[in-house]
Amino acid sequence: MKKNIVRVTDVTKDFDLGKIVVKVLKGINLEIETGKYISIMGPSGSGKSTLFNMIGGLDKPTAGKVFIDEVDIAQLDAYELAWLRCRKIGYIFQTFNLIPVMTALENVTLPMIFAGTPGEAATERGMGLLKKVGLTGRHGHKPSELSGGQQQRVAVARALANSPAIILADEPTGNLDLTTGAEIIDLLKEMSEERGVTVISATHDFKMLNVSDQVIWIRDGQVEKIQERDELEINTGGMSS
Repeated sequence: MKKNIVRVTDVTKDFDLGKIVVKVLKGINLEIETGKYISIMGPSGSGKSTLFNMIGGLDKPTAGKVFIDEVDIAQLDAYELAWLRCRKIGYIFQTFNLIPVMTALENVTLPMIFAGTPGEAATERGMGLLKKVGLTGRHGHKPSELSGGQQQRVAVARALANSPAIILADEPTGNLDLTTGAEIIDLLKEMSEERGVTVISATHDFKMLNVSDQVIWIRDGQVEKIQERDELEINTGGMSS
């Protein structure tokens, strides 16, 4: 039986800019199945990053509901929301968001420490994750000593730290060259397939189409269309613009 990990119901988001109210999301309805690799695509200003932030509990809708594992996250208090974000969701950002003074291993184990994992167990798991993302021997390096691609691999390992149900990746290839970007996309797909993690990526990167189970196209604050994997294979040649 198919199970939805994310459900978005009639979500709107307005930003009050003094004399003007900007309507960014205009009634979004979505259901995302557990274990799928989802790409949210659309032009700049379409609302995809705002929708991404709603799903991640980083922002609250003006109206409507967002459910993670059938929990209405708008009803959670600050502590409950922090708990959910720490244990259920792993985040990957375009700018990596690694802590500069910490080593790769310390960056990866930080979410585990927040979740109460004992130090030795966190270290062992962190080393395993760094190995998994191809960074064996780099655990003692700080972000400034790593390439952009290596930093993003650390970010992927950190996102997996607490065995989340969902990985949210915001333009994960935006600051990477083409080859490195493709490696990160393949790595995310591999993690999704191996661990049954739902990957939701907000992206401009059309290489994501090659690995997506489903693409959600957002335009002008609304869902323009949703395409499944088999539809993408038929149409990929025409999706370069």
